[in-house]
Amino acid sequence: MFHRLFTSSKAVNRHSKGPLLEERLRYLTHCAEQGSTRSTLRLVAQHLLIFADQFNLEAKNNVSLEEIKKAADAWVGSSPRAYGMVDGRWGRTRFISDARKWLLFLGRLQSSTAFVPYAHLINDFCDHLVRDRGLSQSTVRLHRWHIAQFLERFWDQERSFDKICIRDIDAAIARKGEQDSYSRVSIAHYVGVLRVFFRYAEQRGWCSQGLAAAIMCPRVFADEGLPKGPSWEDVRRLLAIAEGDNPKSIRDRAIIMLFAVYGLRVGDVRALRLEDFDWERELICIRRPKSRSRQLYPLSRSVGNAILRYLKEVRPRTRCRELFLTLRAPIGPYWGRCAL
Repeated sequence: MFHRLFTSSKAVNRHSKGPLLEERLRYLTHCAEQGSTRSTLRLVAQHLLIFADQFNLEAKNNVSLEEIKKAADAWVGSSPRAYGMVDGRWGRTRFISDARKWLLFLGRLQSSTAFVPYAHLINDFCDHLVRDRGLSQSTVRLHRWHIAQFLERFWDQERSFDKICIRDIDAAIARKGEQDSYSRVSIAHYVGVLRVFFRYAEQRGWCSQGLAAAIMCPRVFADEGLPKGPSWEDVRRLLAIAEGDNPKSIRDRAIIMLFAVYGLRVGDVRALRLEDFDWERELICIRRPKSRSRQLYPLSRSVGNAILRYLKEVRPRTRCRELFLTLRAPIGPYWGRCAL
């Protein structure tokens, strides 16, 4: 695993001889199977090694979230600053997230009994999002996080929730820009979550009427939040590079064609399965995980020809139903450069 992630022999040796080697390798393999990219796996591997060095997990039973945060503070505050760290606040958050997920995977994270303000309101609201609106678990988790953060700050004022007013909400939105450095697009998303929550709170009689309608959103300019894609000339150069008769070029050309013609995301292409193509009707089915829906598109002839060539000449014979697979053993879903 490590020789695929790192080019330096010193880095490979350091990770291979670090503590809890088996536990770190198991988790990295799990992340790879979930579709993590090579750059993400490298960062996770670095965080796990740092955390394993700081804590004698072989002697300890479990680690609490507070201990993880202290380890993150020590790492961010180290002098000289850790290699590759540009934004200390982001680095600390990512370190805590990686360590927490690893310990959860190992069953070594100490359960927290911390008090959650207005937990019954949050749980009721999240049940509503799943039951009545049919949102995915990932979207519900994000809504829960935003609302829990908002209510925790309101709880510090020692006021009853039914006393909340629009000034409290406006102040929370202003903090997102002034203190948390949110962009206008991120603030707009945060405002959208608050509106949904307060609209439901009004229906349940938890607060005064009219709060949701009074929440103001910052102006977001057209296409401001859209990622800037490559020019068509750059796309043509990529396609030219992928021309050839070797298996890797044939597979990569089919992938690039899906990106260029349909504007699909990496996760969309990675999730494609053999049954998502209706060759008789010339249709392609794209699964949308957030809305848990399926969208049908006409199958472009150029894309269809590229995929058919990949299926006939390159794709290994296996029981895997994913469309794109690795070309070398172990054969499995293609998830990034380090799987080649």
